[in-house]
Amino acid sequence: MPLTIGQVAHRAGIGVETVRFYERRGLIEEPPRKESGYRQYPEDVVARLRFIRRAKELGFSLKEIAELFSLRVDPDTTCGDIKRRAEAKITTMDEKIRSMQGIQRALTQLAASCSGTGPAGDCPILEALESQEKDW
Repeated sequence: MPLTIGQVAHRAGIGVETVRFYERRGLIEEPPRKESGYRQYPEDVVARLRFIRRAKELGFSLKEIAELFSLRVDPDTTCGDIKRRAEAKITTMDEKIRSMQGIQRALTQLAASCSGTGPAGDCPILEALESQEKDW
């Protein structure tokens, strides 16, 4: 039984605009329309939308998700190919974590340099951000 865009969005746990966005990006096919113009989605689109949502939660970009879909239907793709994609994502996430930890250390150092009193014009945090040199 065909589903409305609202039903699909609700079952997939996303918003209606997100469904439309994924259509425009080619991650899901635009469904046929009734004479009234309303979209009629097949039930299997819900599983595809859930896949997209879960992959995004794991940090995959929409481009990477599209690649995963392509790999899934390619008869020459192996589990090893998919595993290598996951391992590459882990490496990227490790790099982002290290970067965020560096930012956290810098912010902690900046916050510690400020007593929290006095006018904003004398704030060492603002002075450090305006400086040409990194003091952290």
